[in-house]
Amino acid sequence: MSQKQYLKMLEREIHKINQEIDFKILRGENYRKEARDHKLLLKKVRYNSRRSFFKSLTERFFPTLVSF
Repeated sequence: MSQKQYLKMLEREIHKINQEIDFKILRGENYRKEARDHKLLLKKVRYNSRRSFFKSLTERFFPTLVSF
């Protein structure tokens, strides 16, 4: 599974959990477990989509070098 596919799968899971949380809020139920799962999935997305510090600096200061 490529990183792009993995991120897409995580986004789908986040969307499902968001729907569950919304329904539980409307019904007045506790959604603590879903909130914890949501937070964990967001952490995974951030971890897998972050760029290295050096790469972001290079792109910022030398945009013409990166375009090759």
